[in-house]
Amino acid sequence: MSARDRYEMVIGLEVHCELKTASKIFCSCPTAFGAEPNTQCCPVCTGMPGALPVLNRQAVAYAVKAGLATNCRIASHSRQDRKNYFYPDLPKGYQISQLDQPLCENGFLEIETEAGSKRIGITRIHIEEDAGKFVHIEGQGTLVDCNRCGVPLIEIVSEPDLRSAEEAKAYLRKLRAVLLYTGVSDCRMNEGSMRCDVNLSVRRRGVETLGTRTEMKNLNSFQFISRAIAFEFARQADALEAGEPVVQETRRFDQASGRTLPMRRKEDADDYRYFPDPDLPPIAVSREELDALRGEIPALPDERKRRYVGRWGLTPFAAELLTLRREAADYFEETAALTRFPALAANLIQSAAVPLLGQDGGSIPLPPAHMAQIADLLGEGGINSGTARRLVRELWDTGRDPLETVHAEGLGQLSDREALTVLAREALVELPRAAGDYRNGRTAALQSLVGRVMRKTAGRGNPALLQEIFRSLLG
Repeated sequence: MSARDRYEMVIGLEVHCELKTASKIFCSCPTAFGAEPNTQCCPVCTGMPGALPVLNRQAVAYAVKAGLATNCRIASHSRQDRKNYFYPDLPKGYQISQLDQPLCENGFLEIETEAGSKRIGITRIHIEEDAGKFVHIEGQGTLVDCNRCGVPLIEIVSEPDLRSAEEAKAYLRKLRAVLLYTGVSDCRMNEGSMRCDVNLSVRRRGVETLGTRTEMKNLNSFQFISRAIAFEFARQADALEAGEPVVQETRRFDQASGRTLPMRRKEDADDYRYFPDPDLPPIAVSREELDALRGEIPALPDERKRRYVGRWGLTPFAAELLTLRREAADYFEETAALTRFPALAANLIQSAAVPLLGQDGGSIPLPPAHMAQIADLLGEGGINSGTARRLVRELWDTGRDPLETVHAEGLGQLSDREALTVLAREALVELPRAAGDYRNGRTAALQSLVGRVMRKTAGRGNPALLQEIFRSLLG
């Protein structure tokens, strides 16, 4: 066991999501992304003297829907507070947020990883306004764009229930899916409408006491989050192993070096001098309003996941991956009604179709009937999995019939044992080292041999039959 293996990480996430309202939270300025700097701001959102905020009720409705979709208790009355700090992109010197009376509390999400299911607690969801944005100009300095000031946010604070980067990514993907299903945010991480602060501490395995945590700010991609967690865990574990203290501080992730770097000592609530905002009355949510908003929420990923497992025999992990993209889940349901092999169709959609959609999604142009036909060909042994994925890519937006394409291009799977045995013998002569490695117990060498025959057959060989043939030949 290495020194780092003696430690475990404890992670809690603070996720900020911009709500998809047409106007800002306390004024009528628009919220469109990409406008010219400082063209979507006014005296209210920049905090000019005498300007008074008026709460955007749609922002409250969206926040409540997010809370309901994450199994939170919704407060019938909550309060808005001023969080005081001085930073150039916050012109009025305070942010309107919520401290001890948040709108939503005590929720949870269920996640699936390859290790199984896990429930992640959600401490609270509160509404607040966004700050502005720095624009750094090489060699000239830094400017401030106030367009984002006053854009409505929800901050979703998890319990420290996460123990790995894999769990953190699974939680964030599930949370993003839930928010997209409900329509409260577009969650475009590349535009900053969903960003994450990672709170991480390290402790010896078997110890219940939490270690000193650091906070890594404003991470906006799953890749960066994974890399930041990996580095910070190693940094803290190495420090503890060397007998050095871990300092509570805010850190930033440097994308180029893959390192986290200190920014400032971490503030506590007392440092922000919270007090109730004197210009805003308490937020009241009636039972009737709550019931109406609950009725607007569609079937969420967990409900669909249970149905896919029970009706079509998907594994919980496969069903979870599929339901994370609503457009993929809708498409699967149409395809599953047309194929005899729904589990194979689900795998094809997830492995071949979803990557072609890109991060922001969209509709799948391949007709569900054609995807069902490809799944049937695969399930019947007419084609192999590589050819199935190739067909999805080639027929993505052509409208060509899959069965006709397989016949016209000679893509059918080669399952002639005698012909494949001849090619397998050739591969053993051509790759004597791989053959020797397999005989010496290195079973992974079999893939090199199978891969050689697959190239000889232009990807049409039956890989399962080939493995059987090689095992027989190699004794």
